[in-house]
Amino acid sequence: MSIMMKNIPVCSLSDLRDGQMKEVTFEGEGKVLLHRLGDNVHATSAFCTHYGAPLAKGVLTADGRVVCPWHGACFNVCTGDIEDAPAPAAIHSFKTRVKDGKVYVTADPTQTLKSNMTRTPNLLTADIPSTGKGLVIVGGGGGTFHAINSLREHGYTGNITVLSKETHAPIDRPKLSKALITDASKLEWRTAADLKIKYGTTLRFGVTVTSIDTSSKQVVVDGGKESIAYDKLILAMGGTPRRLTVDGADLDNVYTFRGIEDSKKVDAAAQEGKRMVVIGSSFIGMELVVAVAKRKLASIDVIGTQEFPFEPVLGREVGKGLKKYHESQGVKFHMQSKVEKIVASESDPSQATGVVVDGQTIPADFVIMGVGVAPATEFLKQSGFQLEKDGGIKVDKYLQVMGQTDVYAIGDIAWYPQQRTGESRRIEHWNVAGNHGRAVGKTIAGQPQPFFKIPIFWSAQGQQLRYCGLGVGYDDVILNGDPGEMKFIAYYVKEGQVVAVASMQNDPVVSKASELLRLGLMPSADEVRAGKNLLDIDIASSASRARFMYA
Repeated sequence: MSIMMKNIPVCSLSDLRDGQMKEVTFEGEGKVLLHRLGDNVHATSAFCTHYGAPLAKGVLTADGRVVCPWHGACFNVCTGDIEDAPAPAAIHSFKTRVKDGKVYVTADPTQTLKSNMTRTPNLLTADIPSTGKGLVIVGGGGGTFHAINSLREHGYTGNITVLSKETHAPIDRPKLSKALITDASKLEWRTAADLKIKYGTTLRFGVTVTSIDTSSKQVVVDGGKESIAYDKLILAMGGTPRRLTVDGADLDNVYTFRGIEDSKKVDAAAQEGKRMVVIGSSFIGMELVVAVAKRKLASIDVIGTQEFPFEPVLGREVGKGLKKYHESQGVKFHMQSKVEKIVASESDPSQATGVVVDGQTIPADFVIMGVGVAPATEFLKQSGFQLEKDGGIKVDKYLQVMGQTDVYAIGDIAWYPQQRTGESRRIEHWNVAGNHGRAVGKTIAGQPQPFFKIPIFWSAQGQQLRYCGLGVGYDDVILNGDPGEMKFIAYYVKEGQVVAVASMQNDPVVSKASELLRLGLMPSADEVRAGKNLLDIDIASSASRARFMYA
């Protein structure tokens, strides 16, 4: 045993039921999370490596997964390995034994501290010489980061080249709209140096891929200035913000929002006394409203086409409740409205001074256009790729592009088959892109991994909104609690089945729902109406295991 290692009793076995997790102290300030699965007790770090959530408040499953209560990150309780994004790193696992009715844990006390919750990655490619042309990834977002992580974790030894329009390593993009951070170095999952040295990745920043020759397996950069050969190709370009086709949409102070440069512009504009107009009442726009709410702006106006914000995704009642909250913070809504034009300043025709809606001009010092994104696939049209009507690319269950060899597509651009229904959908969720990257990395590393994950997303709306599932086309909503009080659970129902769940201030309901959906154990709509509580459903004990091994 290392001189640093300690072997100490942390609790009585009788204090830990089958299927239960328990956070215990270790050597004073340390924390260890115990998980009991049948007769086996496992021990890991106690905190999620994404944003540090206490995993003890998450969800344990009998197949050895612990799910973060906040954002759906998931770890293997036996090894500490990442199971699901957005976890950027594994957690520590510690040896356990039971003696005289006590649970003993063997650990280096420094590894039980929250400040040291991240385990050094098991990169299985160290010092192995690369052969062949290797892998090229087009795009530098979250899907790319998780793909690199997964490729190296699972033993891929080839060269990895990333071609990105960005000027920095992959960042934690959701923080842009939630916190208006303007320094890329504060958001990078790994530094460019780490990705190069530890992960053996060549990063090419500020380059634009203009075509792909799939017959010769060449990626063409900057209109033909350079061609890069590949053995396998991952397309991960993400989305391009849409602009309305109205007069004034391209004025200098009309901003879309996607990257660091956008965050810098909005941060500079959103100063005390300024007037902000947001076109679009969905997640990005409304997160920016929350991000600037404490800056003492003169006015914040939101224009939406629905009756309530978020209505297509979250439904009328939830949208109505969240609208009530935002109004209490001084936000003025102009709903069921259409933008006619954006008015330019007479003194400076490059600047917008107002937005015309239903004949009324709303004054503005700057405008946010949050009207969605389009798949960044325009350049593929001339490269022989078959695109869907919205510009997306259809892939199979291994995320391989239909009709192409050795080409994969992940994230916002991918139409992929959904679990259980098999229907193809394109889903613009951060977690989906990350988990696509993890799955395709494993596949390319030689362990084919069909993609079957439940979509999860979250949004800062005064309180944290959580959502999981595929609620598109729902025909009913079962609502517990009051969205106007920012505390509720909403169950989205389709043909009598719960297909999605949203919540505020009810963790870990959504994390539990995501596992129930994964395992095929979600209660019916009638059971939920009758009062069935998701948190009471056993999916962690030995008795529960048989129920879902073949669900």
